[in-house]
Amino acid sequence: MISRRDWLRITAGAAALGLHPRLLAALQEGAVRTRPIPSTGEQIPVIGLGGRWISNNSTAAELADHREVLHALAEGAEGAGRVFDSAAGYGGGGSETYAGQWAEEDGFGEDIFWATKVNVAGRGGGSVDAGDVRAQIERSFERLRRPIIDLDQVHNMGDPPTQLAVLQEYKEAGRIRYIGMTTTSAGQYGALADVMREYPIDFIGVDYAIDNRVVEDRILPLAQDEGIAVIVYLPFGRSRMWQRIGDRPLPDWAAEFDAHSWAQFMLKYVVAHPAVTVAAPGTGDPEHMIDDLGGGRGRLPTPDHVQRMIALVESLPAG
Repeated sequence: MISRRDWLRITAGAAALGLHPRLLAALQEGAVRTRPIPSTGEQIPVIGLGGRWISNNSTAAELADHREVLHALAEGAEGAGRVFDSAAGYGGGGSETYAGQWAEEDGFGEDIFWATKVNVAGRGGGSVDAGDVRAQIERSFERLRRPIIDLDQVHNMGDPPTQLAVLQEYKEAGRIRYIGMTTTSAGQYGALADVMREYPIDFIGVDYAIDNRVVEDRILPLAQDEGIAVIVYLPFGRSRMWQRIGDRPLPDWAAEFDAHSWAQFMLKYVVAHPAVTVAAPGTGDPEHMIDDLGGGRGRLPTPDHVQRMIALVESLPAG
């Protein structure tokens, strides 16, 4: 067992040599773990990337790191496109714009499962005009430079009847492959459950972490019942878990499910749930991206491990 600091130092050295995909394969046990999208059976890796860190306000140095993060994501795909999850509003449009530009220039576009979000209603408030929805979706196509978007979801429960209807039009036209609905607000879970029952969606996106298990009670079981894929956001509990862990060493028994770092420990907790299709941790750091990808290799925690993981986290002081 090595510490997160040592793991990142090793992988950082490999990245400097341009060897990080091969080193990752050598140091992490097992093939890339995938899960099927229930509506089609298409397999996607269980670890992706949240793209909200890429912004029009990012510095040149930050953009260089973000570009390397996307390369690390794409190069570890091994034949299955990893999920890059963005949104029309992330970074003032910079998330979609830069990712699309880099993919076109560097030739890794086909290695990515392109996911984004649409919402012209703010955080779930009010009704919207279908023309405005279409205009925002078209901007996403232009920014991502893709003829087809793999997944487009309605962000933050914004006017489901109107926005999902527009997404369904694009799906039927073959321009969007999958559609869905997201929220990271527990207060909207009741409305999300209604959408899951009433609309023919392929995905939902929700927040879920070892210290934030609310979706285990209702949303994840419903996703299994309805055959809906689940993208997990905020699998590290925003910054809470890092504050709680501090400098504590990773327990030795994490080796029993091939977790080499706290990031992998937390990601493996999330993807151990059978309803979860993919976790999309956000990062702008290439070293952290390589570390996170380890959460999608090797063994997963058993139910006994899961209970032990919860007990450990609950024993830590709140962040």
